[in-house]
Parts: sequence; structure tokens; C-alpha cells
Amino acid sequence: MGTPEFAVASLDAVVNSKHEIVAVVTVPDKKAGRGKKLKYSAVKEYALENNIKVLQPVKLKDSDFIQELETFNADLFIVVAFRMLPRDVWAMPPMGTFNIHASLLPQYRGAAPINHAIINDESKTGLTSFMIDDKIDTGRIILQHEVDIQPEDNVGDLHDKLMELSRKTVIETLELIEKGKLELISQEDFIVDVNKLKPAPKIFKEDCHLKYNQKVEEAHLWVRGLSPYPAAFVLWQSPNGKEYLVKIYKSKVIKTESEVGKIYTDNKNYLALGFDGGQLEIIELQLQSKKRIDILDFLRGFDINNDWTWR
Repeated sequence: MGTPEFAVASLDAVVNSKHEIVAVVTVPDKKAGRGKKLKYSAVKEYALENNIKVLQPVKLKDSDFIQELETFNADLFIVVAFRMLPRDVWAMPPMGTFNIHASLLPQYRGAAPINHAIINDESKTGLTSFMIDDKIDTGRIILQHEVDIQPEDNVGDLHDKLMELSRKTVIETLELIEKGKLELISQEDFIVDVNKLKPAPKIFKEDCHLKYNQKVEEAHLWVRGLSPYPAAFVLWQSPNGKEYLVKIYKSKVIKTESEVGKIYTDNKNYLALGFDGGQLEIIELQLQSKKRIDILDFLRGFDINNDWTWR
């Protein structure tokens, strides 16, 4: 059970193992793009290419879906980047249902663990496989694998590292279950102080808007933690009042005097935003409705000066 590209790696690992995938469950097709054509999830595309039965329930509690799911007589359900399952679903298979989550649980429970690990300047994160229960990301842990977060990593880099690691994690988890060697660990055993748990809530558009009250280092972490998707952004204002939405994909912290809200540029190879504690140099950016480009190409074709501001 899964939806995005992240889930395809572990699905592919199981398909190419000795285990049999009897079906996949994914989200319904969605209309996307200017032509409003139906778009399949990455998991559905892979399943169709490999002749695997696909189920796409609108509601997971739907009785017809649950009855169809029962007909497959699956020993086990695997969940990677999907929705919260009702008890009627996750309690169905005799060997249970396990989930692979992109954090070292109990830290970063929620929808955006990879983003928040970078935003919070963690030096490591990882994958956790755990048995699903009634709450989100709280089940007993099967195993964990760690990954280092490098200073230059953005969320795309870390996503790809964890996606590749999921191949190993899903097979090792399956083998432990198959051999009856599970030693499940309660997440409560890892919690020393509940107030030190860091959540990973879903990220909305307004969360991506860099703020005046952020330190320059914090703004840089948000750029890394949101690149390449959904991308941090600011609004530029020209002296005549025209406004531009600008997405920032790559940045650098420059520790120098700066005025919050001011734009600094030599109009040749340097452009930075003034924050508390320094300037945030922009390396790659995208104007609304334009292509993503590096700052050198941008400044060759866009007239901007130090009278501009951002908000």
C-alpha cells in the first residue's frame, strides 16, 4: 500500500525477491496539468508495468473494498507512504501490517519527516519499520537503519538516500517476520521526555514563505528542507511596487552586516536577502511561471538593484 515514488523502491525490492505481491493499493487517479488528464500514482504506474493487480479505493472503510481485499488472502500488508488505515484493514492479515516510515521513530511522526529533519538541522535520520496500530506512527518498532545528513543535503538528496535504503529495510523486515524472529520494541522505551519529541506535520504553502523574524541560518535550513519540492519562496518588490514570487532552491549563508528585508546585488553574480545575522545568498531560483535557473543566468536577463526589497 503506497502512493509516491518513495514507495516504489520497496515495492520493487519485494517484487524481485522470493515473496509474492498479490496486489497493490494506491490512491484514485487524479486530474492534473492544463489538459486535466488523469494522472496515475507512481505505485500504480509500476504495478501496471509489472502486471500487478491494482486497487484504488476512495474510502478505505468502504465495505466493497474490504471484501475485495479479503479475497487475496494475503499473509501480510506492507505500507509505505500511504494513508492512515482503519482497523478493519490493518488487522486483516494473519501476520499483521507493517509500515516503513522515513524517520527514527518516535521522532518525526507525521506526514513530512524528511523535510523536518533538515529544517531542524539534524545530523542523522533514518528508516523505521514498525507494526501498525490505531494511532499514526506509534506502533512497536521492528528495526531501524540510520542515515547521515550532510551539510549540503536538501530534501531531494535525503529522500533519494532513504528511498534506496528502503529496499534493504523492507526485505530485512520481511525476513524477520517470516522466520518468526521479531523482537518488537515499544516506542515508549525510547521516550525519555515527551516534550522533546519533534513532530513532522504536513507542510502547507504558507509554511514555505520565508519570514522576517527568521535568523539567516534558519532561513537557509528551510530552503534546504523544502528543495526541490515544494520550495521555499519570498516576494520581491521593485521600487515601483511591482511584486514577484520567487522560489529559492539553493542558498548560502553569508555572515555579514545586513538589513532585514533588503535585497543585495551587484547585478552580475551575487544576489542575497537581508536577514537577522547575515545575508542569504541565492544560488538557484525560479520566478513564477519561469524555469528554475542559477543566479548567473538570472542576473544576465533580469534588471534588479539594491533599491528592491523582499517580504
